[in-house]
Amino acid sequence: MKTWKQYLPDVLVILLFAAISFAYFFPADIEGKILFRHDSAASKGLGRELSEHREKTGEQTRWMNSVFSGMPTYQTAPSYSSTDGLGQVVKAYHLFLPENVWYVFAYLLGFYILLRAFDFRQSLAALGSIIWAFSSYFFIIIAAGHIWKVMALAYLPPMIAGVVLAYRGKYLWGLIVTALFTAFEVNANHVQMTYYFLFVILFMVIAYLVDAIRNHKLAHFGKATAVCAAGAIIGICINLSNLYHTWEYSQESMRGKSELVKKNTANQTSSGLDRDYITQWSYGIGETWTLLVPNTKGGASMPLAQNKTAMEHADNNFIDIYQQLGQYWGEQPGTSGPVYVGAFVLMLFVLGLFIVKGPMKWALLAATVLSILLSWGKNFMPFTDFFIDYIPMYSKFRTVASILVIAEFTIPLLAMLALKKIVDEPEILTQKIKYVYASFALTGGIALLFAVMPTMFFSDFISSEEMRALQQIPADYLNPLLANLREMRIAMFTADCWRSFFIIVIGTLCLLLYKAKKLKTEYMVGALIVLCLVDMWQVNKRYLNNDMFVNKSEREAPIEMTETDKIILQDKTDFGSYRVLNLASNTFNENETSYYHNSIGGYHAAKLRRYQDMIDAYIAPEMQKLVPAVAEAGGDMTKINGDSIYPVLNMLNARYFIFPLQSGQTVPLKNPYAYGNAWFVDRITYVNSANDEIDRVGKIDLRHEAVADAKFKSQLKDAKKQGGVSVVKLTSYSSNHLKYSVNSDAGGVIVFSEVYYPGWTATVDGNPVELGRVNYLLRAINVAPGKHNVELMFYPKSVSTTETIAYIAYAVLILALLFVVYIEMKKKGKVK
Repeated sequence: MKTWKQYLPDVLVILLFAAISFAYFFPADIEGKILFRHDSAASKGLGRELSEHREKTGEQTRWMNSVFSGMPTYQTAPSYSSTDGLGQVVKAYHLFLPENVWYVFAYLLGFYILLRAFDFRQSLAALGSIIWAFSSYFFIIIAAGHIWKVMALAYLPPMIAGVVLAYRGKYLWGLIVTALFTAFEVNANHVQMTYYFLFVILFMVIAYLVDAIRNHKLAHFGKATAVCAAGAIIGICINLSNLYHTWEYSQESMRGKSELVKKNTANQTSSGLDRDYITQWSYGIGETWTLLVPNTKGGASMPLAQNKTAMEHADNNFIDIYQQLGQYWGEQPGTSGPVYVGAFVLMLFVLGLFIVKGPMKWALLAATVLSILLSWGKNFMPFTDFFIDYIPMYSKFRTVASILVIAEFTIPLLAMLALKKIVDEPEILTQKIKYVYASFALTGGIALLFAVMPTMFFSDFISSEEMRALQQIPADYLNPLLANLREMRIAMFTADCWRSFFIIVIGTLCLLLYKAKKLKTEYMVGALIVLCLVDMWQVNKRYLNNDMFVNKSEREAPIEMTETDKIILQDKTDFGSYRVLNLASNTFNENETSYYHNSIGGYHAAKLRRYQDMIDAYIAPEMQKLVPAVAEAGGDMTKINGDSIYPVLNMLNARYFIFPLQSGQTVPLKNPYAYGNAWFVDRITYVNSANDEIDRVGKIDLRHEAVADAKFKSQLKDAKKQGGVSVVKLTSYSSNHLKYSVNSDAGGVIVFSEVYYPGWTATVDGNPVELGRVNYLLRAINVAPGKHNVELMFYPKSVSTTETIAYIAYAVLILALLFVVYIEMKKKGKVK
């Protein structure tokens, strides 16, 4: 009975979290509506081939052909038997709540576990969970459909809770919590978010080390560190299949080191993405004030005409232009919304810098500063360059602005440590009231100055890109337009400045009433819960609201088949294995084409590096030549010299082009020059560098010649001049298993229109042979003269090996949990 009463407040808080999560999405969550997400809609194209393969064969394929001419599924659809059981545990942790609802619930519960590990009372932990969970970015990514990122962020606080428990001397619980939530975290499969929080953990561990040195407890520090390491290893091993294959794929993807030596070496990194790509989404230095005032740069890239405050100041002469301009005027290419941590939360953070003592405060401050500086990216390039060049793995991640998730963690945590200090030592408000006033001045005072004198702090309210676009307008029309546009955006900005100012005033008033003993602790905490929840709820509703929900049938409906799709799909030859190039879309930024066809294009943030190299060097330029050539020929493909205009597309077996018409419709054009599924070449040239290989691709007749890296000479040997019979025919086709019949009088090198990737194996008449890589991208083998049956297969042995290790890790975790139960029962005298 005592135990039940002890945990009853925690249970009530968890129920409160579930109620808040349901309330945010009301009434959509009871009407059966589903959030429409662009990323989720686009992912239909990625998923259809995999689901159809599973339905047909009962197996999970590790290769897909529907995007980028073929790529592994390790990052598009990671699925391993060893994580099936973990998935059920994750669902139980979410209380089996509905989609969207459980995202918010997981945010709340995760931070609550962390604060309880820090020994916060339940009411304070509930407040801290709300202010962390309702940080704007966390809701923006739900709206965008970045669900892996949502899960990764939700499991990071409880993973860190395990670390806190270990360093507080609760070794067994520290081991179990660290292991369990490390397993959750890795299973969420968002390496970038996990990587960022390693900085937080590093700073926190350093803080514990400093504390151990001061208090002569290095032995305890060593034990706790070993416990955390053991827990992390267990959690990692449970997900070893996913981690290993992600690592393996990263070596071949855009996140790995390119073998090409580029002319623009300043932009190239030693082992990752190019600098321009890494820093394309960099937070503006002035934009950082969104932490305090959400509309510092206008919010999201939504039409300006949708903002009520702005339109109250609009000149009706410019309404048409305001339908086209966005609310956001920062320097990023676009944004779904700002990073806002809560105005009063930021004030408590500043207060914490004054009143919280110990190394943990400095650790959280250092992580916050690091996060902000790195989020500036190209706007603070010397610091960014240092991390790109010298910090392991940093160059493998893009969208540097997202590192602000660290500040979104450290600011609420230090804010709550400050409030805990006030609650535990109420006299501190009397002894150090000057720090309350100073914190108010540094946050509320700044918001007030922004509201009263916005142009003093921000020179312009129009982005440089907008200004370039608007310069086309005549000056006599442009000047009044710019003046009115500035007025509208200043109104948006100052309205939010006043909003933040009054929120800080109300929060500070609660502290002063508590100091004067006019508010009891629970009432003060309750008032702050309401204040912060209302504040952040309102901001989040700007970016994730009821208008974004649709009926379930709309989101789950298949992508509509066009007349063009129907015509192409009538071609059943070669089992439909040929490829399609969609010239009527943003070819390398969409997956809709892949829903019905094997596409030359597609979208994925980590496509194969060699495929991207070929896009840059040949595919994109060939597309640019192809469009005017088709137009000039009036759509008659026989009048086009396809062998010279687009040989690489032919090599990739692009049998159909989807071509746009002026009417907005599309038409399928059959390419008579495509090489087919496989062919013999008369000659093969070996070169000694990636640059030589890719350069030579553009200088040879790919239909009859091939180029290969010299390291594949032992596998491919020499090509033979073809004469007489020379036939390669596809006889069976599935995503990960291709069969061919071969008949050749001369034998020699067969080139397949299939992307090369380590792990693919080949047999000739049932005997294993080694695959080689030719033309920078494709698979090839050497066969003897005569008739043969050739098979290409992708069943990586590494999957079964890593799965075995994962099951062992499960056993270790379960044994550790049983041991904890045994110890607890022994303490209570239930076992001897």
